[in-house]
Amino acid sequence: MLDKLFVLSQYVTPQLAVSRLAGRFADSDKSPALKNRFTRWFINRYGVDMSEAAESNPEAYATFNEFFTRALKPGIRPVADAADTFVSPVDGAISQIGQVGDDRVFQAKGQSFSLTELLGGDEERAKPFAEGEFSTIYLSPKDYHRVHMPLAGTLREMVYVPGKLFSVNPVTAENVPNLFARNERVACIFDTEAGPMALVLVGAMIVGSVETTWGGVIAPNPHKVSHWQYQGDEAVSFEKGEEMGRFRLGSTVVLVMPRGSMKWKPNQVPGKTVRMGEAFGTLRASKA
Repeated sequence: MLDKLFVLSQYVTPQLAVSRLAGRFADSDKSPALKNRFTRWFINRYGVDMSEAAESNPEAYATFNEFFTRALKPGIRPVADAADTFVSPVDGAISQIGQVGDDRVFQAKGQSFSLTELLGGDEERAKPFAEGEFSTIYLSPKDYHRVHMPLAGTLREMVYVPGKLFSVNPVTAENVPNLFARNERVACIFDTEAGPMALVLVGAMIVGSVETTWGGVIAPNPHKVSHWQYQGDEAVSFEKGEEMGRFRLGSTVVLVMPRGSMKWKPNQVPGKTVRMGEAFGTLRASKA
């Protein structure tokens, strides 16, 4: 009953207004005392391990968002370096992992979402990923919230898709149809040695914003799809494990690869906790 009430409440909550207000608070440096009290409550409430942070003193961060997007100590997340290894892009828990079927991506028992809608509604953009491999990773409040490259790649395009801001926790995933293709999201398409790779950063309730290393905070018109293409000098290249973005408050990452380009490691299953840089899959053959 409580789960149903929680989900129903999200339909009537002014999601955008609440989330943007939370974002403004998280970015504010006007009340250090309030920020410090809230940050310490947050650490205790969610069990944040500050011993891993490059700066372990929570009061040293000027804003809550600086704390939330904190860097880790050098070397604490080693990146699996085998040439054929695909690594986890984030710290989190695997929500689902498997294969796309008939443009549907499995979300939870009885629920799925459209791959084409996830990537902005363009069938040509989604076509290379038909029947492809996907994984959905949920970042809880305690997690490290920077997103890194699963393998080396060159940025081809980015699509901002406006949408709702439902929570993306497991309860909501089980009860809200088409969740990840309904929420606000930023889809980044990279060219890699294994073919195109879609790395989708999905927004959620109280997510202040999504940020990329090349574009900063992505905040276009919240009522229409925005699209950027990158060519020549604008086509930024990344090494495996390099940071490509971050969540300013937490959410979910959806990864999609072409069919037959790679296979997930057998130990990577729904519910498993993962860490950025650990071996997540194996490239089957070069598609370059």
